[in-house]
Amino acid sequence: MELRHLRYFVAVAEELHFGRAASRLFIVQPSLSQQIRQMEEELGFPLLKRTKRSVELTDAGRVFFVSAQNILAQVQEAKRAALRAYRGEVGRLVVGYISSSTYDLLPAMLRAYRERFPHVEVALRELTTPTQVKALEENELQIGLMRLPISTPLVNVEVVRREPIVCVLPEEHPLAARKRIAMPMLAHEPFVLQSRQHGGGYYVQLMKLCLSAGFSPNVVQEVTETHTIVGLVAAGIGISLVPQSIRNIRSEGIVYRELEGTATMTEIALAWRRDAQHSAIVQNFLTVARETIMRM
Repeated sequence: MELRHLRYFVAVAEELHFGRAASRLFIVQPSLSQQIRQMEEELGFPLLKRTKRSVELTDAGRVFFVSAQNILAQVQEAKRAALRAYRGEVGRLVVGYISSSTYDLLPAMLRAYRERFPHVEVALRELTTPTQVKALEENELQIGLMRLPISTPLVNVEVVRREPIVCVLPEEHPLAARKRIAMPMLAHEPFVLQSRQHGGGYYVQLMKLCLSAGFSPNVVQEVTETHTIVGLVAAGIGISLVPQSIRNIRSEGIVYRELEGTATMTEIALAWRRDAQHSAIVQNFLTVARETIMRM
């Protein structure tokens, strides 16, 4: 028995007339009569009482009619639900992000996405860039918002922000009186930085920046997240080099100063698995994120 047989029977049961039911189904009446007869033979009992002038449901037919309607309704609901999932309108999206993206990028993207796709459950994971890369490779994340550079063949990236690296230092520091600071002036300063494990490619970028200025930084304290750096600098532990967006962290006792010369830029990017090109839920988020960036 197929779904079409149920549709045929329901049409006859609703119309109680083979001719009208056949017209409604766009098939010829003899074919419809034959299909119903075959279904009754398969079931082993009659569903309809037929005379030359009328068609009536048997007791078994009335029970079967209700069940057939329910089955067809469930099939339609399943089809609608599957279509919504296919379009990325329902489901679950796991998004990883670095802390510095929460100042404006991530909130703007999430607000726009939730307005357009309110029935998608969004699970957020605050993770360092290396941890996000690993989670994407292992299919534990669908979207990452991370700081470049990264290196993995399984992940696509798209830059959403480029910003200069600036120096953060205690406000009473002698260099705080300067509008801009030359990198060699930091050669003998104590540094507070993310560890190589947590900073990933950004840590390597900072090391290269220092080495190009003729020194290796004296790291006195390593941290996991960039926002922790600000508090430790305010406490007088040392100075640091941070993305300009960190200025959004308001903290007493610190100042931010640009570096002399050509600005060294750092980039934040969206990341997703290369094999997610056919995932509507991922592609929808990327579309909304791109539109959000265009408006910022």
